[in-house]
Amino acid sequence: MSRLSRSTVSVIVSLACIAAMLFIPTGFEGALQFKDAVKCRAKIIEVDNSRFIDTGLIRTGQQVCTVRFLSGRFKGRIAEGWNMLNGSLSQDKIFRPGDTAQALVQWEYFDVKNPKKGSEQIISVNLIDHFRLRGELILALAFSVFLIIFAGATGVRSVLSFILTVLALWKIIVPLYLKGFDPMLTGLLGTAFLTVVIIALVYGFDRRLFSAAGGAMLGIVFCAVLSVICTKTLKLHGAVMAHSESLLYSGFQYLNLTKIFMSSICIGASGSVMDLAVDITSAVNEVVKKCPSISRLEAIKSGLAVARAAMGTMTTTLLLAYSGTCLALLMTFMAQGTPLYNILNNNQVAAEIINTVAGSFGLAATAPFTAFLAGMILAKKSKKHVD
Repeated sequence: MSRLSRSTVSVIVSLACIAAMLFIPTGFEGALQFKDAVKCRAKIIEVDNSRFIDTGLIRTGQQVCTVRFLSGRFKGRIAEGWNMLNGSLSQDKIFRPGDTAQALVQWEYFDVKNPKKGSEQIISVNLIDHFRLRGELILALAFSVFLIIFAGATGVRSVLSFILTVLALWKIIVPLYLKGFDPMLTGLLGTAFLTVVIIALVYGFDRRLFSAAGGAMLGIVFCAVLSVICTKTLKLHGAVMAHSESLLYSGFQYLNLTKIFMSSICIGASGSVMDLAVDITSAVNEVVKKCPSISRLEAIKSGLAVARAAMGTMTTTLLLAYSGTCLALLMTFMAQGTPLYNILNNNQVAAEIINTVAGSFGLAATAPFTAFLAGMILAKKSKKHVD
């Protein structure tokens, strides 16, 4: 199979997977709240802030807004919308004239006896949040265009891998978690699927795929084992994940949050693991192409040399990524003069430490695994010459 055909096959397989996942039901479509309400965009015309109650940094009360609907059943109509404040800076929003809001409209027919001939009456308009979908779509399109212009065909495959990952998480992994499937097995199988398909988009279906995917999966499995050991040793509960307790209160008491936390460590580290595996495989492949007579042992040594150089920045990448998520927490500790002893014993800090250390161990394991597989698969077996 030629290089072009291998790449084409990988793209076709990825497109088929994306198309299949688009039509796969999650099983939770019926959980949608306010099914009979109209969801639409609304332009803020006027605001009334007289019902705000300010208590220091805390603001509660209601904001009354005059809005004009931009979409949906009531497009063009003007109504009064309500924005309820709960005193939470992370959840509350303040609207200003000219903003576009996401609105939820409750309505009914005015003539109850003969609804088919009655007029539609708006009961209430709840302003959910600022409308951000258009900006997010523009950002995603700009990112995709940049990738395609800069990297050409490789950029197209990168966009496909991005879409595939989002769909796999939303359509497969998350629903299976909610349905009570074993989180560790689900996470490992999900990352294995993504690893094979994403790396196939890079290399096509050839020997480099087996080298990179094999090394990456060995590293992810090693990370999974460590996540289990570390979580149990440090006695962490999965409720340390943000919003996880809300699941239990929503009728999902059967979920094992601790196992989901362990699985999340593997998923979080899988991207860096794949990156390292592809880097090492590509380097060994270039060495073998330039020197076809190189032995497998020498190819493995070359792969290990590249791995040692890449490891220096990869572990720091994980550290910075996970530290950035808890930066506000670290600032709070410092502002309050919390001793380092107490900081390191905090459950959220311990969770980030496990994320970083287990992920780094996974990277450290991926490097020799991939170097060995690349050397054995890509290099030809050395032959003994008799004079």
